[in-house]
Amino acid sequence: MRVLVVTAVPAERDAVTRAFAPGDTAVDVIACGVGPAASAAGTATALASATRPYGLVVSAGIGGGFGHLAPLASLVVADAIVAADLGAETPDGYVPVTALGFGAVEHLPPAALVRAVADATGAVTGTVLTVSTVTGSAARAAELRARHPYAAAEAMEGFGVAEAASLHGVPVLELRAVSNAVGPRDRAAWRVGEALAALTGAFGKLVPVLETWEDRNEDRDEEHDDA
Repeated sequence: MRVLVVTAVPAERDAVTRAFAPGDTAVDVIACGVGPAASAAGTATALASATRPYGLVVSAGIGGGFGHLAPLASLVVADAIVAADLGAETPDGYVPVTALGFGAVEHLPPAALVRAVADATGAVTGTVLTVSTVTGSAARAAELRARHPYAAAEAMEGFGVAEAASLHGVPVLELRAVSNAVGPRDRAAWRVGEALAALTGAFGKLVPVLETWEDRNEDRDEEHDDA
């Protein structure tokens, strides 16, 4: 199975790439830029131009963690990828775009794969929020937690990657290493280097997980064909 890993910036791409052996043609790692629009465009372009189909797309990188679930340098694998600020402000508060009758705000990665990745890497499972503006205050962090009680992390690309993967009929996964706490911006407390190292370590453990998951899917396909 070929896997497309989508990161935002070259430092994240390089952290993922270090986990794989030179010449490994089963995994392609790209940096598409920051934010959901850039990640959606880059992912869609990579999927459309692929000479061989991908069996999985992974949104990966560092991100902010909600400290009660995901402390610094920990890993989070998304059991739901949610667009946290795609909607409208109203006198009664925030309304997601789905309540306005449009689009989608959530993608669900394959549950069995999420569990397997969490078991292999020690990652926390939870909602990963996609935001266009990174949280920088305690009030904003509290608002997000109130609306998304199972949120473990926030980042800026997952939903864009998931939208593109969905349009191409490819399953998606999101894996984040926590570099900072969601809330007031305190650059001195960030642990970017540790988070990037955690990201490398996580991807070093993923190959056997993905191979097992692919084998199970192939077995289910064969059973379906025989039915």
